[in-house]
Amino acid sequence: MSSIPSFLRFAQADLSVREARQNLIATNLANIDTPNFKARDINFAQSLQAALTGSGGTATPLYLTGTPVRLDGNDVSPTREKLESLQNVGAMNKEVVFLHQSTTDLLTALKPNPNGI
Repeated sequence: MSSIPSFLRFAQADLSVREARQNLIATNLANIDTPNFKARDINFAQSLQAALTGSGGTATPLYLTGTPVRLDGNDVSPTREKLESLQNVGAMNKEVVFLHQSTTDLLTALKPNPNGI
């Protein structure tokens, strides 16, 4: 059994997968004008499950579907990528706030009470 609390293991896995996703979104946006570039993303739920169970290692990028392909063969949608990035960053911020509050609560619980109560 690991000595790391489960909420920390989950947060580490969540932030790790979200970081990988953010890197893919950034790559998509950086290649918006690259001919024949195909946008990629990850299946977040599968990647998080793999990270939690230790069975997957890194998130596996998948090609996106359903986005119109331009004449140059590129299918990156700047609107979609920006929205996905904002949602991903928002989720990362929520995880960091949760971690901060959880560790603050844990430290408060471990401090001795000077009043003896």
